[in-house]
Amino acid sequence: MSTCPIDSRVIRPIRFIAGQCQMLDQRLLPAEEVWNSYKTYQEIAEAIRTMVVRGAPAIGVAAAIGVWFGARDIETESSWDFYQELEKICAVLLATRPTAVNLFWALERMKHFAQSNLDRSVVELKIGLEYEALAITQEDEKINQQMGRNGESLLVDGARVLTHCNAGALATAGYGTALGVIRAAVEAGKKISVIADETRPFLQGARLTAWELQKDNIPVTLICDNMAGYLMSKGDIDCVIVGADRIAANGDVANKIGTYTVAVLAKEHNIPFYVAAPISTIDLSLSDGSLIPIEERDGREITHIKDIQLAPEGISVRNPAFDVTPHRLVTAIITEHGVVKGDYLTGLNKIVKQH
Repeated sequence: MSTCPIDSRVIRPIRFIAGQCQMLDQRLLPAEEVWNSYKTYQEIAEAIRTMVVRGAPAIGVAAAIGVWFGARDIETESSWDFYQELEKICAVLLATRPTAVNLFWALERMKHFAQSNLDRSVVELKIGLEYEALAITQEDEKINQQMGRNGESLLVDGARVLTHCNAGALATAGYGTALGVIRAAVEAGKKISVIADETRPFLQGARLTAWELQKDNIPVTLICDNMAGYLMSKGDIDCVIVGADRIAANGDVANKIGTYTVAVLAKEHNIPFYVAAPISTIDLSLSDGSLIPIEERDGREITHIKDIQLAPEGISVRNPAFDVTPHRLVTAIITEHGVVKGDYLTGLNKIVKQH
């Protein structure tokens, strides 16, 4: 563990030093900027499960690194035996968080590389998996930058943008999805201000989004989750941009719990509701959002903030980490390959299969 202030110009939550993966511990922000070091896939799996690293793209990147680290510790000269062990590693990482499809996508990509190259030596497979994990990491930031360029035209100069949860650099390898669109608009010379809701129960908006935007000197105002409707009714919000953890074939969007509520409010007040996500978040195997698995987390996240108890001892708690916003409430889905509107079933299918 080490403390080191983040360069405000470049926020990247995952880095490599001396053969180790270091992750900015997002549970401690904004009070502390602490980097944790990981050497094994088991440690990385635990970091994903306990939300040291979070956000769908970042989870995918971390999982790919976990496969790489697990692969380098496999001791065998048989490529087939190596692949069998690799599948076990992937199974451990797969079990960490069920909703974010980027996790599944990254693991499948790593497995596909190994499976497609079983004629190579184990040493060659290990080197190849290292390159694949690093490629996924580097590609993610470039994808986010392109997504930002594609989406920034949707924001007018002077726009007041509501965000939910954190879909910024901290949720990716760098730059961000929803916040990437905002960053691109600012870089294009537009004056953009952000309203970040706190995002109970993990407070990603209060702790992470506000921290990121302050680092970038982008004007940000923090509100409680239950203030959004009032501000919309007063005309203080021009549009909403959120990220996504999984998008079904018909455009239904799974994102942090509370997103559906914000989308309903935006529809009522005739405010555009945009979703920014890479095509790796689109799951064409699921026809609609009812099929998306929703993670239920420990009730302590509701009853406590850190070690401070907020609710009566023994109270019954529900803590779904995500909800599903129906596609009819979504104005547009912004991807690195373009913006999809209207007929999501056709548009998403086309954009995924073309790339």
